[in-house]
Amino acid sequence: EKGELFGLVGNNGAGKTTLFRLILDLIKASAGEVKINNISTAENEEWKKYTGSYLDEGFLIQFLTPEEYFDVLGKLHKWNKGQLNEFLGNYESFFNGEILGKRKLIRDFSKGNKNKIGIIAALIGNPEIVILDEPFENLDPGSQIRLKNLLKSLKEQNGTTVLISSHDLKHVTEICERVVILEKGELIKDLQTEENTLIELEQHFSK
Repeated sequence: EKGELFGLVGNNGAGKTTLFRLILDLIKASAGEVKINNISTAENEEWKKYTGSYLDEGFLIQFLTPEEYFDVLGKLHKWNKGQLNEFLGNYESFFNGEILGKRKLIRDFSKGNKNKIGIIAALIGNPEIVILDEPFENLDPGSQIRLKNLLKSLKEQNGTTVLISSHDLKHVTEICERVVILEKGELIKDLQTEENTLIELEQHFSK
């Protein structure tokens, strides 16, 4: 639903990334269709104007610096330099002094810092919907905490709809109001997060 923090969990091969790729029209569905705001993502590109995403390093332009990459995306959204700088300034704590001003190409950053670049790039243009695949992966503990606060603030301050997949059940239950379990492409459980949701998930995956 609009403004929902949605978590997708499942073992490797459950279909989490495949589902996100279907939503973003990166792969074609063999049956059925995906609609965002009643717009079919396979037949119309209007949804791209208000949807941000980061699934993997393939979304990055590796031969650019982070500043150059952010600048390219800012221009796509018709932002001027001032708007972009103001936006990036909001995420200085998340970058933790490790991203901007380093005179490094994106390909030379660690996997965790590439993740940071991709996540913030997905937010350029202030999208109404944000889709992130394994956003906590390769982040150090401090960055994971900052990311949790960032995702919660997107919903609370902007009313952004956020869809994340993760193997970390604790992170998902801490920030998501709704958690769906996938197994081999099938929806197994659809849970509204409450006090015992983490225990329920752990019991499910320990079978």
